[in-house]
Amino acid sequence: MSTVQQDTFDIIAKQAKIDIATITPQSTLKDLGIASLDAIEVIFDIEEHFNINLPNEDTDLENGTVGHLVEAIERQLAQKPASE
Repeated sequence: MSTVQQDTFDIIAKQAKIDIATITPQSTLKDLGIASLDAIEVIFDIEEHFNINLPNEDTDLENGTVGHLVEAIERQLAQKPASE
């Protein structure tokens, strides 16, 4: 498991108050019982943690999987200048 994935799972588990073991890359936030407002908080926490901005198309809170979210985070991290 990548560090990005581990950190993302940690943030989701903490925000949703669920056991991290219940989260898989195939899970959607909806599957995990995370309501829309909580999902927005998850995204904010992720953006703050990784110091990135996720484009709206990468944050499909209804149907997007946690795996897609991790991929989006990794894409944003790869695009960041090394000086940040």
